[in-house]
Amino acid sequence: MTEGSITKKLVFFAAPLFLGQLLQQLYNVVDSVVVGNVLGKESLAAVTTTGSLVFLMVGFITGLFMGNSVIVGKRYGAKDYAGLSIAVHTGITFSFIAGAALTLMGVFGAPVILRLMGTPDDVFPNSVLYLRIFFCGGFANVVYNASCGVFQAVGDSKRPLYYLIVSTIINTILDILFVKFLGFGIAGAAFATIIAQTVSAILAFTKLLRVDGPHRIELKKLKIDGDTLKKELAIGFPTGIQNSVIAIGNVVVQSNINAFGSTVMAGSGSYSKLEGFVFLPITCMSMALTTFVSQNLGAGLHDRVRAGARRGIAISVACAEIIGVIVFFFSPAFLHMFSQDPAVIKVGATQATTESLFYCLLSLNHCLAGILRGAGKTKIPMAVMLSSWCLLRITYITVIIHFIPKVNVIFWAYPLTWSVSAIIFVIYYFKANWIHNFDNEVATESR
Repeated sequence: MTEGSITKKLVFFAAPLFLGQLLQQLYNVVDSVVVGNVLGKESLAAVTTTGSLVFLMVGFITGLFMGNSVIVGKRYGAKDYAGLSIAVHTGITFSFIAGAALTLMGVFGAPVILRLMGTPDDVFPNSVLYLRIFFCGGFANVVYNASCGVFQAVGDSKRPLYYLIVSTIINTILDILFVKFLGFGIAGAAFATIIAQTVSAILAFTKLLRVDGPHRIELKKLKIDGDTLKKELAIGFPTGIQNSVIAIGNVVVQSNINAFGSTVMAGSGSYSKLEGFVFLPITCMSMALTTFVSQNLGAGLHDRVRAGARRGIAISVACAEIIGVIVFFFSPAFLHMFSQDPAVIKVGATQATTESLFYCLLSLNHCLAGILRGAGKTKIPMAVMLSSWCLLRITYITVIIHFIPKVNVIFWAYPLTWSVSAIIFVIYYFKANWIHNFDNEVATESR
């Protein structure tokens, strides 16, 4: 990332991430497609309504490991391979602890949070069942993400793609087998997911044991270095909070959607699966920018960082808006994948036409957040998301829905909050001295 054509480096790094995220999204969508077409809209609502809760819990844990990726990337760019090894072993060891904690929180906390979300009685039992089985794979989920985070931090975005190809194939085959042919219902979809996640975690972790490079893991070195963990958490904790803040806002949004019944839940949930594909170029370029910025700031290449930031933003925003136009016109056809119910499709299409033309703002937000994370300034994205994507979003919905009790009011919460946060991010990007954040630390570590 510190040498050669900036555009080529960003695109070539982001391309495998895109394919991997595409497979990850297909991986998630398969459950909804199979469940929606085989078991019906109530079961589809049960699966799709859990998305916000899953992101709430998984997003916080995986957000913590963004700190590990930034530290690994910075030390890799600075050629501090001894420090890099310590960071890798610390991050992977911590993933074992965090994965176990996620499993326990998910299994025991799911019913409580689903009740707080106002999940309807006809959906609640299946939602609880799906989530409890899903979170039994929480350990594997965290270990996989931590392991792949190491590969991405050193510029290798291809290996995570290979593991996702394998796990997506497994998930798809088992989904169809368990749900359609063996009649396991929603439980079958959840079991298919955790089996596939476990396989991908084993593949990624095993490769780290054998890879030829400074990021190789040795079992005897798996321990936590207190100073390194402190640095990783200082960067990762705000990102975890940011993810949780977004999820909390989405949980509140989902609870308001739940009040409109299972048809609206299924329609909005189907759109959320479609929207997941829209996020792919956005999140992938954001991840590429985080790695690019961390490595180049580690190497002290400030001008290269600025140029990379500009090009990454331009590419991502353009792609997002092109996709937004496609979704605006063709969303009903896409939504047919999840349900044949005209009422469900109508709800999903309404949300799509409301939000799709504003995807450029969503892209701008994620790119700027990714740049700041790469610079170690993770508290800024956290603060922006807390104020805009959580507090403002919740306030808007709570107040306006009281006077205008229509689901369209909820859908407009997203473009509104994307606009506000984009303005804040742009002001900070141009006014703050974020690009020199690592200078003193790099100088200290090099002595």
